Amino acid sequence: MKIFNTLTRQKDEFIPLVENEVKIYACGPTVYNYFHIGNARPFCVFDVLRRYLEYRGYKVTLVQNFTDIDDKIINKANEEGITYKELSEKYIEEYFVDAKGLNIRPATHHPKATENIDEIIDIISTLIEKGYAYAVEGDVYFSTKKFDEYGKLSHLPLDELESGARISVGEIKRDPMDFALWKAAKPNEPSWSSPWGEGRPGWHIECSAMSRRYLGKTFDIHGGGQDLIFPHHENEIAQSECCNGVTFARYWMHNGFINVDGEKMAKSKGNFFTVRDVANLYGYEPIRYLLISCHYRSPINYSYDIVEQCKASLQRLYTCREGLDFAAKNAVDGDISADVAKMLETRKNEFCNAMDDDLNTADALGVLFELVRDINKFVLTDNPVKANVKAATKLFDELATDVLGLVYNRKLESLDDEVEALIAARTEARKNKNWAEADRIRDLLKEMGIILEDTAQGIKWHRA
Repeated sequence: MKIFNTLTRQKDEFIPLVENEVKIYACGPTVYNYFHIGNARPFCVFDVLRRYLEYRGYKVTLVQNFTDIDDKIINKANEEGITYKELSEKYIEEYFVDAKGLNIRPATHHPKATENIDEIIDIISTLIEKGYAYAVEGDVYFSTKKFDEYGKLSHLPLDELESGARISVGEIKRDPMDFALWKAAKPNEPSWSSPWGEGRPGWHIECSAMSRRYLGKTFDIHGGGQDLIFPHHENEIAQSECCNGVTFARYWMHNGFINVDGEKMAKSKGNFFTVRDVANLYGYEPIRYLLISCHYRSPINYSYDIVEQCKASLQRLYTCREGLDFAAKNAVDGDISADVAKMLETRKNEFCNAMDDDLNTADALGVLFELVRDINKFVLTDNPVKANVKAATKLFDELATDVLGLVYNRKLESLDDEVEALIAARTEARKNKNWAEADRIRDLLKEMGIILEDTAQGIKWHRA
């Protein structure tokens, strides 16, 4: 497998630190509101990455944090007249509601910043001891010029980074490029005890602490949105490598942005949508489909028409899967045919080749629809063979559901005895060429909300 590594700006062969094991840190949400469709993209991307690596036989440890203390959380809690903890816990619960709706599996660990204060203080203390950080009036700052490789992830020279740097009101750092590791407590704000006085951690140090605790000083893959490259991930590298003296993360993956009707999504433009908003209109699965339908590094455009296209594509997948269920009930005994076995092997190899090429879910979806076409042509025949149907169903479920996380809302319908009896009676009437009786029963079932479809393989039905 090759991964486009932001650090090297090229596709690098993926070789994990430990054979058959992969450790991943994916930046999670700041929990002060429902997460938006832009947040949802990396959640879905790294869910697919984890699923695919497991499909290929790796043991994966995925850490996705919750930032449960920062200025936005404090401000919103004050607006609502509740504590920061009440607010953050509320939106952590809401995260899991939306994540479940999107079929995002829980990470191996979901640490919270506030539960890792001791680890954070330990890293900051080490950085001060080594001369990479300094305390001033209760704040602690990292000195970026002490780290010669600062800027290696964003690939920007220090003088260019300096041109956009500034010292905010209330900051007393020595250099505009320095960033806060610890913030002195302000009146009526939550705080924790530290060697530098009461305060709370800066944003960047949280992820360095949580990744080290759960994954070690060096791990395989770190990821998030492109907006995190600088300063967040750049700062993580600086403080982690200066503290630990080893490489922080070996591969860096960053997904592209989401546009709305061709424009960048932003609250100021009024085109900002939470996943909950969109799911209330279209359901969750079309959102997931949209977010993995393009290569993860490419921008995605969100619009009404595109979501409708996603729904139509999903329906093709569901129709195929339902066809396999129906064929299994009516299939005849027999061994898998050579042409079907070869077709399934070819499609599986093509799918894996696409995913091995920097997690190319767009091409992988293309292969999945080629598989659907082949199943319809070679497996769902007038006289389906059980072995063919079983093998095709297994591969479809592996690629569509196990790896891509789609087709997860299938409802295995059952009929009550009365309806089963009516369908059987209609089948008998057709067998006796009693077309009037067959039509009468069909119309009666339609009134009951059961739609029948006569096919070469037998009768299919669905609810109206």
